[in-house]
This record gives sequence, C-alpha cells and structure tokens, in this order.
Amino acid sequence: MLGDTPYSQAEAGKLDGLIGRINAQELAFVVHVGDIGSSAATQACSDAWLEARKRQFARIRHPFVLLPGDNEWSDCHRHGMDPLARLAQWRRLFCTELPGLALERQPGEYCENLRWQSGGMIFVGLNVPGSGRHAGGPRQDAQAERRMAAVFEWLDESLALAEARGAQGMFVFMQADPRFERGQALDGYTRLRAVLATHAEWFAGRLVLVHGDTHVYRDDEPLPGLRRIEVWGSPFVAWLRASVAGGELRVEAGW
Repeated sequence: MLGDTPYSQAEAGKLDGLIGRINAQELAFVVHVGDIGSSAATQACSDAWLEARKRQFARIRHPFVLLPGDNEWSDCHRHGMDPLARLAQWRRLFCTELPGLALERQPGEYCENLRWQSGGMIFVGLNVPGSGRHAGGPRQDAQAERRMAAVFEWLDESLALAEARGAQGMFVFMQADPRFERGQALDGYTRLRAVLATHAEWFAGRLVLVHGDTHVYRDDEPLPGLRRIEVWGSPFVAWLRASVAGGELRVEAGW
C-alpha cells in the first residue's frame, strides 16, 4: 500500500527503486491510494505526467490498483483546468482491466469505484479525493453530490456482499483523510464519517480504512471498530505491507 507520491522527478527516481523492492516480494496485489504527483499544472494535472506514471507503474509485477486523488483532477481548477475533463482523462488511462485480479467496477460513470476479493477478505476502492469541499464552483459541487451518492451506494452494496459471502473483513481504500480528529460540518466529509461509523459498528471490528492525504503514517482506531491506516506520502517514498495471520492484521513499513 502506498500513496501521495511521486511529487517530483527525484521522488520518481526513488519510486523506481521502491518498485524494484516491491517486485522482490511475494504479494497478492499493490494499491496506490492516489495523488501520483503534486497538483502543479506540469505534474498530476498534465497528460504527460499521468502517462509517465502509467509507464512507471507498469513495471510492478503484481496486480496494481490505482485510485484517483485530488491532485489528479479535483484540484486542477486551481490552474484554470476543468476538473471533470481531468477525471475523464484519468479514467481513460487507468480504468482498465488488471490481469491476475478479478475486479468488479461500479457500473456506469464511476469506473474508479471497484472491489475484489482475496484471502477471504473484500477490498473496496472509492473515489473520495482529499481537500474536503473544493472551490470549483456550482458545477463541481453538483458532480460531488452525484459522485458521493455513487460512493455510498457502492460502499453499502460491498458491505452487504461481504456479509453474504462471510468475509473475514473488509478493506476500504480512498485518497481522502476523513478528518476524524478535526472534522467540521462543512468540510465535505460529515456524512462519510457517519456512514463509516455505522458500518464499523455493523461489521464488528472487521472494517479497515486505508487512506492518504496528510502524508504521515498512522495506524489507529478513530471510530469504535474501525482500524485506520494512513500511508506515507511525499517527501517520504515508502510503502506498507499488510498481512493477515490467525485473524490478526499486521502492517509493516517498507522503504
């Protein structure tokens, strides 16, 4: 698991080395939770940077899942770009089939919302970008309402599926830090926190949230029954390895 990197050419070079170390491991899959560059117009908001990262990630020998972050699309309005056009380009590049992983993608517009099953666990990826409420105007506010409605529908359906299949647990991956510690009514994550609280209680300690956004590693329990893992981010180019043995989840840092 990794996220919020690379934010510079130097970090891209370090990521090459990290990919080599990841490839030396026996892993079921690798997940990047988003922000594959800074939101600069020449980085994550540009076709060239996204295409370069696609080529770089293609070197990973394991099935690789990438989620969209705010830097790739929703923050691109800061540079006079249309966020929805940037998200459409991200989808063209990254909403693809993954050999070796039986992915289910949400039907319709939101192909970036996905899920898969491995080792008795259900894994769910969601398009929930960081930065809370964006200043992109009414059009972006309207798309955010539609997008989050799709997110909640996919999350509810996935929890029900996990229960029906008798899954040992469920991992939820997304870019945003939901701001459990400093949440405010207008930060854009109020309903998300409430939904996660309900699901954590329902899933009885078997729900794990993995996110990025603030670039600092955390492994804690911000809500009763919810284990939260935040991955490292720029300037740190690192990954986390998760394994389950005897019903216990173990997380180790890799550099």
